[in-house]
Amino acid sequence: MLTIATQPQKYGVTENKKRTLDALTIQVLNATDEVAQLQAIVDSLTDKLATYQGFLTQADANKTQAQNNVTLMNTVIQNALNLKDNSEIALKEVIKANEKTEKVAKNCTSVTNKLIYTAEMVNKLANLIVRKKAQNPLISDQLITMVTAAGTNANNAVALSLVALNSAFVAQSTNKDVLNISGLENLQSVKLYNKLINDNLTSSPYKSLNTLLNDAYNFAVLEFDKMQKAYNETLNQLNLKTSDLNKAQINLKSLQSGLAAANAAALAS
Repeated sequence: MLTIATQPQKYGVTENKKRTLDALTIQVLNATDEVAQLQAIVDSLTDKLATYQGFLTQADANKTQAQNNVTLMNTVIQNALNLKDNSEIALKEVIKANEKTEKVAKNCTSVTNKLIYTAEMVNKLANLIVRKKAQNPLISDQLITMVTAAGTNANNAVALSLVALNSAFVAQSTNKDVLNISGLENLQSVKLYNKLINDNLTSSPYKSLNTLLNDAYNFAVLEFDKMQKAYNETLNQLNLKTSDLNKAQINLKSLQSGLAAANAAALAS
C-alpha cells in the first residue's frame, strides 16, 4: 500500500513541475516575441526620426534662406524707393532749369533783336553824318569818330549777344535732352518700384517680387513647422516605445531567470 501511494504522489509532483516549466517557457516565448516586435518598432521609428531630422534640417535651411531673401528684398525696395524719390526731385529740378533756360533764351532773343535794331540805327546815323560831313565841313570830326565808334560797339554788342543767344539755345537743347532722360528715368524708377511691391499697379498678371518672396517665406515657415511637428511626434513615439522596450527586456530577463531557476530546480529534484 505504501508503494502504491508513493508513486502517484511523485508522478503528480513531476507533472506540476512540467506544467510550471511549460508555463514559464510560454511566457518567455511571448516576452521574447514582444521584445522583438518592440525592437522592430524602435528601429523603424529611429530610422523615421533620422529621416525627419534630415527634412527638418533642410526645412530650417530653406526658411533661413527665404528670410534672407525677404531681408535683401526689403533693402532693394528701399533703394528703389530712394531712386524713385531722387529721380522725381531731379526731374522737378530739370523742369525748373528748363523753364529758366527758355526764359533766358527768350530774353536773349529779345535783347539781340533790340541790339540788331539799335546797331542798324547807329550805322544809319553814322552813314548819314558822314554824308552830311561831306556837305557841311563844319560838322565835328570828333562827332564822326564817336558815331563810328558807337557803330562798332553796337556791332560788337550784336555779335556778343548772338554768341550768348547761341549758348542759350545750346543750353536749352541740352536741358531738353536731360529733361527727356530724367523723365524716362523717373518713369522707369516708378515702374521698377511698382514691380517690386505693388500687385495691382503693373501690367503683369503675376504678383510683385516682394509678394512672391514673402509668400515663399511663409510657405517655408509652414513647411518647417510641419516638419518640426512630425519630428516631435516621432520623437515622442520613439521615447514611448523605447520605454516599453526597456520594460519588456527587463521582464524577459526576469522570466528567463525564473525559467532557468525552475529548470535547475527540476533537474535537482
